[in-house]
Amino acid sequence: MQDYAIFVDASADLDPRFARENDIRMVSMSYTLGGENRECSELESEDALKRFYDGQRHGDLTHTSQVSPQQYMDAFAPVLAEGRDLLYISLSGGLTNSHDSVRFAAEELRERYPDASVFAVDSLSATGGIGLLAERAVENRVKGLSVEENAKDIEAARHRVCHLFMVEDLMYLKRGGRVSAATAVVGTALSIKPILVIDQDGALRVVSKQRGRKHALSELISRFERSRDADAHRVSLIHADAPELASQLESEALRLDPRTATTRGMLSPIIGAHTGPGMAAIIFFGNRDKIM
Repeated sequence: MQDYAIFVDASADLDPRFARENDIRMVSMSYTLGGENRECSELESEDALKRFYDGQRHGDLTHTSQVSPQQYMDAFAPVLAEGRDLLYISLSGGLTNSHDSVRFAAEELRERYPDASVFAVDSLSATGGIGLLAERAVENRVKGLSVEENAKDIEAARHRVCHLFMVEDLMYLKRGGRVSAATAVVGTALSIKPILVIDQDGALRVVSKQRGRKHALSELISRFERSRDADAHRVSLIHADAPELASQLESEALRLDPRTATTRGMLSPIIGAHTGPGMAAIIFFGNRDKIM
């Protein structure tokens, strides 16, 4: 196995046990809950995440902050000082400007540590999508791929990561500029559930609006069925304190293909700050064009 470090940031959602056993390291990110600044430096416990979403339900406002170049340098420097290379898989540049910060930091670190390499890959993904790519990166490292070969493979695979999700409260999307104020007010009154994806540029896009949870879940599964890769059996099910929705999505995925290997987890505060409680997502390898 090659000896280089694999990093993700705190917006990634993956199995905590897998992350520990395979030494997947994390770049911390900051968020605000009800005026209190918090640092997310590791995969948070389910209890901590439930408190976060309960806070949102009780009216606590939530915000996130961009990662600075210095934060990246602080995270990466100890590894590079050991003479080890590293691969970093970042949150989509279509959702944050943090990837600009890591590019600047990487240039600085290459000058400081000329014998070590930093490969920063824009995942064009979020949450469990980054988790699926991190799993792939670990598999590549075990297979003996060099850090550069691994980065190239992840750059190719990122275009096949499909994200399908629905939200419970349109007001969170309104605050982030994803839907208009009028759409949010009318949609809330009519129980409209938008279906969102991450497009080929790594940006959020509303692709459908369904009335009520039942129709929204049916639409999610329909798009999953037509766009999934029949040879890829890994599925990530992420929810914002909505385990019953994740269970329904998991049951449908297993119905379509009993070989499906699922991972279920709660959404990190970094993304949850912008979706609110009640979000449910199914993330998998497939054809991004077909989910549109």
